[in-house]
Amino acid sequence: MRNYKTWFRTASVLQFITAGIHALSFLNDPQPANETEKILFDLMRNYRSDLAGMMVSTEELMTGLSACFTFLYLFGGLINFWLLRKTQDETVLGGVLVINLLIFGPLFVIMAIYTFPPPILFTGLVFFFLLLAWVVRKLVAR
Repeated sequence: MRNYKTWFRTASVLQFITAGIHALSFLNDPQPANETEKILFDLMRNYRSDLAGMMVSTEELMTGLSACFTFLYLFGGLINFWLLRKTQDETVLGGVLVINLLIFGPLFVIMAIYTFPPPILFTGLVFFFLLLAWVVRKLVAR
């Protein structure tokens, strides 16, 4: 438990799990439950706004952001897992751990403010284990 790599690896596995669970959202097609939702879904799919010269719907924006969230977690998990397996350079691993904290810490705050429980929970767990890895690394280095 005093090995920071265990917690770093745990965060990496959680990044893969988060990416996988979030990717499942692309497999469902939500249907409106009432007339108000039907109007909302129609507007999200068909009303287009001019954003920087492109005409896009809110649904297209949400799909793009959702895909970015999935790929961010997949990238984080892949790079962390690969580095943990391939390098023993503590400077590199420590630097990548700090970079992860700088990305997934603010992401957790954003998720906590603007989203709903599942992404908040998974992002919070990833951040927690990254922070735990960083703290354990600092304490063992003393």
